Amino acid sequence: MTLLTNLTVMLVIACISQQFMVAHCQGSKKRGMKKKENEGPKDGEQPKPPVQSPDKKSSSPKGNVFKGKFSAKDKMQCTWVATGDDAFVLSVNCKKGQTSLDCEYVAKPATCPGYESNTKAYWKQIARALKKNKNLCFDSTALIKAGMCRKAPKDAHFKLNYTPRDIVTLPRSTIQPRSSLSASSFGAKSCAVDRKRLAEEYCAASWSSLCTFFFSMVQNDDC
Repeated sequence: MTLLTNLTVMLVIACISQQFMVAHCQGSKKRGMKKKENEGPKDGEQPKPPVQSPDKKSSSPKGNVFKGKFSAKDKMQCTWVATGDDAFVLSVNCKKGQTSLDCEYVAKPATCPGYESNTKAYWKQIARALKKNKNLCFDSTALIKAGMCRKAPKDAHFKLNYTPRDIVTLPRSTIQPRSSLSASSFGAKSCAVDRKRLAEEYCAASWSSLCTFFFSMVQNDDC
């Protein structure tokens, strides 16, 4: 009986010792992994690149793009597209019937203090300024300004970059054929020669002027 009791006690002690050793090994392993992470890469090792979140989108190589459309004062239908990163190019195209024009404006919106915090409002105000411009694409002194950037540097406002290409189809009635003008002048000259020749043939030299006048009265415009 005493032997059985001693054996039982020894088995219990062995089980407790085993559980303690397993717990100790697991704790040492976790501490070793944390220490390795904090140490960083060793000499000669390449650091592992950070894993990028799938929700994070990379920026476009062409920069940001903003666009819109509006109706100008003269009822021309216009569209605009702004592209860039630091410096933006604002392209404007307007059409009405057979008339079409396009031009470009340039600016640096980031120089406006409120641009980064409220980009959406900035471009809404630029679209409104384009619509209100009475001489769009022609007045190089008129700047396209956002109301929120009135006190910003001049670079924050869009300035005309080049003169527009204006395509207008003229009505045919405004162009007078050159051949008709030359034909009428030639006819008048030939009539004068005929009158002088008749006066010299049928009248004396002293009466040639009077005869020429007489022939001009009786002849029609076509001789």
